[in-house]
Amino acid sequence: MARGNRMWKTVALACVVSVLAGSLVSCQKPEEYEGPSLEELSDSSPALGYLAQRTHDVEGFLYAPGNTTNGSDFSYIYENSAAIIALSHLGATREVELIADAMVFAQDHDRYFDDGRLRNAYVGGNPREQTGWSVFRGVDAVRLPGTWKDGIWQEDFYAVSTSTGNMAWALMALCEAYGVASESKADSYRQAAIRVADYLLTMKSATGGFTAGYEGWDKDQVMASYKSTEHNIDLIVAFLIAADVVAPTDPAKEAQYRSASQHAEEFVVSMYNESLNNFYTGTGDDGVTAFEGVLPLDVNAWALLALAERLDDTDLIVGFIEEKLSVEDGFGFSTGDLSGVWNEGTAHMALVYRELEMTDSYERTMAYLSTQTAVDGSITAASKDGLTTGFMVSGTEVMWIYNNITSIGATVWLAFAQMDMNPLQYPRPI
Repeated sequence: MARGNRMWKTVALACVVSVLAGSLVSCQKPEEYEGPSLEELSDSSPALGYLAQRTHDVEGFLYAPGNTTNGSDFSYIYENSAAIIALSHLGATREVELIADAMVFAQDHDRYFDDGRLRNAYVGGNPREQTGWSVFRGVDAVRLPGTWKDGIWQEDFYAVSTSTGNMAWALMALCEAYGVASESKADSYRQAAIRVADYLLTMKSATGGFTAGYEGWDKDQVMASYKSTEHNIDLIVAFLIAADVVAPTDPAKEAQYRSASQHAEEFVVSMYNESLNNFYTGTGDDGVTAFEGVLPLDVNAWALLALAERLDDTDLIVGFIEEKLSVEDGFGFSTGDLSGVWNEGTAHMALVYRELEMTDSYERTMAYLSTQTAVDGSITAASKDGLTTGFMVSGTEVMWIYNNITSIGATVWLAFAQMDMNPLQYPRPI
């Protein structure tokens, strides 16, 4: 059922080749098609089936039921972007468009910014049905999540901010949505992706890599000075995918995006510690000095997924992860807390094992994840409540933790592992 997706990618590559050869051809998207049913998606991956059903339930931004605060349902742009990528893999046009439409609406209806950025989180559901709650400058604006406290509505600091890594995932997602979208919506996703990519270019640092984004509320937002290795891993892939999208019509922009990808990769490589065989989480606030404190799982797993063919020490990196971050049959978020299993990260490692053809390790990890999977195909964020990451929520003094509640992000990565689909692979298989 992914035929439409592969068909478009073949057409796109043909256009790229023609442009490079000096002849411009008309790039046509395939005719519209229905896409797989919910049952077919569930048969391919129970976790993907859950995500697809949830998309129809909320008709917009995904959020996990039961995760409601005393104010609103938090729907994270990273999780929704990853869901688009997973659903696009099987050509699930209807489900992809429900989420992508919400993303484009949010980009076009921010209450303050019109530069292409997206916030880290929104109120879950269909944003078109919620604008009456939030009116700024005389126009309807997309709602941002928060909580009621002492009779006062208080927005969440992280939610209103913009993380570079989250934007990179949104860029990948919008490009994937363009690849499977119906003819009437495809161009809106392409244009939204270009706006995101051009915004991300403003994070480029003269001292290497890309900074971590903007933090705070509206006019008071400030640029974060630190750099995240994980964000830059995301950008390596996101800019390359965006370059392919613009190549048929804008070779200059294509070159700019490819250069940006290389700039991000050079920073990632600089964060590798050859004595420990691991990647540091990033820099301190000076944007230069590597932060050598807490060592996380995700940056090492994602480096393997994005760069395995260009890394000489894959076995040593896996060895570091297994020695320092193993918890029972899974993995913790970081060396900062090994008291429970981080299920999303464990799914990262399942996919790493699959990519590196470590079959026994893959099957053992998937067996653990199956013990955490609900009947509906979803999975919880962690094996216990209160699993700390070892980090504070950026810009706050609040500890970043995971709980034993249903997680869209963890479920998406379980779907990736079940489908043997590496979202950080470039080029994508045709």
